[in-house]
Amino acid sequence: MAELTEDNVPKRARELFEKGMIAMERNNLPYAMDMFMAALIIEPRFMKARKFLRTAGVRQFNDSHGNSVTHLFSTLGGITGLIKGFAALKSGKSLLALQIAEQLLRTDSLNLLFIRLLCRAAETAGMPEVAIQTLTVAREFYPQRSDLLIWMGNLYTAANQMEAARECFESVVDLHPNDAQAMKAYKDAMARDSMLKGGWTEVGKEGGSFRTVIKDMKEAVTLEQESKSVRGAQSVELLIQDGIENVKRQPDNINFRRALANLYVEANRFDDAIRAIEESRRIPGIDDSQIDQALAAIRTKYFDSEIAQLRENGDTAGVASKQAEKVAFLYKNIQSRVERYPNDLPLRFEYAVLLHEHDQVNEAIQQFQIAQRYPRNRIRSLFYLGLCFHKKQQLDMAREQLEKALAELPEMNDLKKDILYELGTILESMGNVKEAADRYYKEIYQVDIGYKDVAAKIEAAYKQPHASS
Repeated sequence: MAELTEDNVPKRARELFEKGMIAMERNNLPYAMDMFMAALIIEPRFMKARKFLRTAGVRQFNDSHGNSVTHLFSTLGGITGLIKGFAALKSGKSLLALQIAEQLLRTDSLNLLFIRLLCRAAETAGMPEVAIQTLTVAREFYPQRSDLLIWMGNLYTAANQMEAARECFESVVDLHPNDAQAMKAYKDAMARDSMLKGGWTEVGKEGGSFRTVIKDMKEAVTLEQESKSVRGAQSVELLIQDGIENVKRQPDNINFRRALANLYVEANRFDDAIRAIEESRRIPGIDDSQIDQALAAIRTKYFDSEIAQLRENGDTAGVASKQAEKVAFLYKNIQSRVERYPNDLPLRFEYAVLLHEHDQVNEAIQQFQIAQRYPRNRIRSLFYLGLCFHKKQQLDMAREQLEKALAELPEMNDLKKDILYELGTILESMGNVKEAADRYYKEIYQVDIGYKDVAAKIEAAYKQPHASS
């Protein structure tokens, strides 16, 4: 099914949607969701109504301080609905399954079982855009869930939205660098994205082949070299020349300019890389914040290259001097970018981490408090706030922030281990060694005995006089 615009939906559905929007403005979320759901029963393809239904559900979840316990109780309470939903799917009643899933999500908008039911129903009903929209929301709250990212990537691939698919699979590779399947999916998405941007699909429709699209042997060699993970200097220079030609042919194509800059960096031609990115500012409508971010990344690699060379030459004093210069650059650069782009919340998070690393605790707290508004960085911001308050010996506030972060991590991962460990160290510093072990260290110990010194801490706790009571 194709998505309908607001102008094309039935009048009654529009009226219900408008009532829902008014209710949302007044923060009457239950009534707003009633109206949005009523509109969707009339017209399931009304994506704007579904978007605000999801927004209202997430807001209700946050307002009620929902957490992993909320998910547990909503699952128990929704067992009957889940059974009915999957039964409807099995019998081919996908729209009914979709309605049941929406009813379940009203009780808990971030319950993964409910989300999976809705996405399967949407796919079966021929509405992949509904599944994509729902998974996009879920991703903000479950950034470490590679299964959600893979599902999204496959949906985007089926819809031929290869740039979005590539971004999903790239995130999976970041999470699991050694996952061969994820790497293959990422490379396939990159290849298809390049084909689409280069207009190769049109040639395919005309009966050609990818080989006929490649005009001469030079392009064939270029593609072969790009597929190799390790490239020699000669190969990189060949790719650079090809990149320069691409930019000449399409000077307003930002992707060509970025690719050329990356190749310059690979060849240690940092001044050329900076020039290539700077020239992107001439492209109409370009986002200056992205340009500034790319330039900062190149200059950082430039510093790293110089430091490596000095270290190789045995110039210890030079290494120390260049490292200090790098730190000063990073600090000044990110500070100026935050001033220019105050609404860039991911940038605020980067700045806050840098402040924390340099023991500017009060300044870091201020930035983390702003950065936590960005859902993807919320949990990490809470974790760092806990670290900051711990540094200031404000242990009650440190525990409060860390417990908030912990409540939003239902599954064990590296960040959750760090949070549990920090909570344990706070209790230990208060003299509560056994409680630290029982409440926090044991959770880590049971899944990762090699994490830091958690094994020694557990053994020490068991040696306490009342450890066995």
